Amino acid sequence: MQITEHRAGNATVAALEGRLDTATAPATEEKLLALLDSGPVIADMEGVRYVSSAGLRVLLKTAKQAKNKGTTFSVCALQPAVREVFEISGFDKIIPNHATRAEATNA
Repeated sequence: MQITEHRAGNATVAALEGRLDTATAPATEEKLLALLDSGPVIADMEGVRYVSSAGLRVLLKTAKQAKNKGTTFSVCALQPAVREVFEISGFDKIIPNHATRAEATNA
């Protein structure tokens, strides 16, 4: 999993690329949780083609930690297969998601 970050207004955009699965979940979780210290985080999932249950747990934990810290966490640019997993699992009701990075950074 490659994670590239940059600032967009007061938020940090973390562009994820690769598979978010058991092998990549620990490092991804560590990175996303660390980014929350700087304020709102947007996970740009355009480069993610697969998310396992371990990956979903990372996103849920990050969303919960954001709430505990009084900040926000959202995702954007979900690929069709990943969007389907989000919808089936109900994560689309738990974690704010945006169609594009531009929409997410202007929200």
